[in-house]
Amino acid sequence: MATPLYSIPGAPIAAAPAPASAPAPQTPAAAAPVQASVASDTPRTVAQVLADSQVEAVMDELDADLIGLAPVKARIRDIAALLVIDRLRALHGLAAQAPSLHMCFTGNPGTGKTTVALRMAQILHRLGYVRKGHVVSVTRDDLVGQYIGHTAPKTKEVLKKAMGGVLFIDEAYYLYRPENERDYGQEAIEILLQVMENQRDDLVVILAGYKDRMDTFFQSNPGMSSRVAHHLEFPDYGTDELLHIAERMLQASHYRFAAGAREAFDAYLSRRITQPHFANARSVRNALDRARLRQASRLFADRDRALTADDLSTIEAPDILASRVFAAG
Repeated sequence: MATPLYSIPGAPIAAAPAPASAPAPQTPAAAAPVQASVASDTPRTVAQVLADSQVEAVMDELDADLIGLAPVKARIRDIAALLVIDRLRALHGLAAQAPSLHMCFTGNPGTGKTTVALRMAQILHRLGYVRKGHVVSVTRDDLVGQYIGHTAPKTKEVLKKAMGGVLFIDEAYYLYRPENERDYGQEAIEILLQVMENQRDDLVVILAGYKDRMDTFFQSNPGMSSRVAHHLEFPDYGTDELLHIAERMLQASHYRFAAGAREAFDAYLSRRITQPHFANARSVRNALDRARLRQASRLFADRDRALTADDLSTIEAPDILASRVFAAG
């Protein structure tokens, strides 16, 4: 049996090997002591594993942090269920090999991929699949060098930082540039492939990017495709979801919409979502930052007015309607 990914103190994963003088294979009856040797205080139920690891708290935080994304959240719960059951199997000597946990997150910008990666790292850490539970987020520039001999040390340094946690590679398809025969991205891919296979008990790699480009990347790199077990597609947010996200962002910064401002922002979203380079929650944040800028300019212009806390925390409809999105319409 291969060495398990994790071990529980006081709970042997497998029976001790038979002495050389007794090479007879074990029968099912002889294997029974493996289960009997499991300590009485180790988890035996799903509820006990969840209580010990506090994984459910992480999944609840994910629900609270992100609006919508029901398919993604359901898939994360499925993966968590797999890991919990795998942990119980290990306690009974049934786990022979760690599950492959490398993942691919596809979707447009601002759909929550980085947030889900952070929560996934917490789940993996609490269940004992990674030692630290941190996330190292990189792009091509962090991995690929510009001259011969530069890529390997850069890639290995990033991998060293990520060991024990999650390596999140955004826009991973840029690693492969077949049109440039002098490009060094393939060298980084080969190093990643080796580590993903040989050290998957100490590192989980999450590749992220647009779906069509990631599909092309996997077609061109079948070795990478075969090592990624879980593919999660992040859908775009609807207008109602984006409006809810905006209200949460304002609340977190101690701002609020005045009467009519929410409707103005709804109208803004309906126009902005159809324009180029829309980035879901990221574009919402940028729009609110510009609304706050206009609010500050409006209040700054009335220098002799005594401002109340309500004045300082309220976004008015004109602060939104001044956007060039309306002028373009």
